[in-house]
Amino acid sequence: MAVPLPAVYEAFDLPRTELAAQALHYAAEVEPEVIFRHSVRSYLFARALADHDGMRAGADFDDELVFLSCVLHDLGLSEQGNGDQRFEVDGADLAARFLRARGTGEDAVTVVWDAIALHTSVGIASRKGPEVALAHAGITVDVLGLGRESLPEGFADRVHGAFPRSDLAYEMTDLIARQALANPAKAGPLSFPGQLLRRHLPPGALPDWYDLIAEAGWGDRPPASPDTPTA
Repeated sequence: MAVPLPAVYEAFDLPRTELAAQALHYAAEVEPEVIFRHSVRSYLFARALADHDGMRAGADFDDELVFLSCVLHDLGLSEQGNGDQRFEVDGADLAARFLRARGTGEDAVTVVWDAIALHTSVGIASRKGPEVALAHAGITVDVLGLGRESLPEGFADRVHGAFPRSDLAYEMTDLIARQALANPAKAGPLSFPGQLLRRHLPPGALPDWYDLIAEAGWGDRPPASPDTPTA
């Protein structure tokens, strides 16, 4: 069913299904505005990248699933989504509950859950299905600018004009760090949130990989340096 959208969206090709509209309104309601605008931009960039690669909605990927994955991907940074897991997984779980409550089938829920839980997992998300890979690509363009050269000329300016950045990358980073400082269980030492948390703690407060293997209890020892004399 076609659903009317606010005027700012009319210049862009957004899915008009009831579920897409509900997801858009839900994200706008619960997320900080700077995060919500990032989520919408991520979808627009994902679609532009799909066009650049010759991928067709309905044939090569499910456009609604890409939209849902992008628009809901940062629910873990909302108050409702802030639980005891890393924000990506908290957000994926909340998105899955949102979709199931509206009768979405489990195959679709799984795609969206994967896209959200893996959206910071470089080298993994891109190897999943096309919806997960496209969502990851669109999110990455909006945060880090990687792949921006594949966007149509002037497209990013149009998107930013409609959905201003407001220093997104730094605002988002601070939000993730604040969650982790309040609840270190959300930031395992080897996770993306853990990397951000480490910058806010005294040196050595959060163990790194070498600290973890040194304390594993199995007695493993590092190999001798090539410069160490042998007996």
